[in-house]
Amino acid sequence: MTRCLLVPGRGIPLPQHWMRQWADTGPAFRWAPEPPGPPYVADDAVAALHAAVTDDDEPAVLVAHSAGCLTVALWAARHTGPVSGALLVTPPYLDDHRVEEPKGVVVGAVPRSPLPFRTILVATTNDPYTTYEQFQDYARDWGAELHDAGAAGHFDSATGYGPWPDGERLVRSLTGD
Repeated sequence: MTRCLLVPGRGIPLPQHWMRQWADTGPAFRWAPEPPGPPYVADDAVAALHAAVTDDDEPAVLVAHSAGCLTVALWAARHTGPVSGALLVTPPYLDDHRVEEPKGVVVGAVPRSPLPFRTILVATTNDPYTTYEQFQDYARDWGAELHDAGAAGHFDSATGYGPWPDGERLVRSLTGD
């Protein structure tokens, strides 16, 4: 099975969060980095992701949530490594003109160039940090396939995710397993 690196956002996923549940299923899912909790510092997260990616020659699929999606975009702009795909779930929208960043997020400008691997971006119609149109902008700029998950909020524990069979299917479509 392809290795999957879980790239968390700024918070520590609760036990019922889909990422935590996937990490607990076995060795195919590994944290990159281990969830640090707030504040999110982009340079630290990118360095930890780079260490995890280059730790093995086997291609990885990156599975990122929230600010972890920004980590993936920043990593791809700075580094190369054995990555075959990425699932980006509800990235918070930041643009170069934003004065205030989301609480607990320390990041510069978000790269807006195409990612060098197949990418699926999961968008919702009622995310508190990103409009559907902003998800579309990210998907277009990153060269990602847009997956419309409907009214699912931010895909976190507070919005009921938990088990996420559709997400597992999306990962399988990236891994070929």
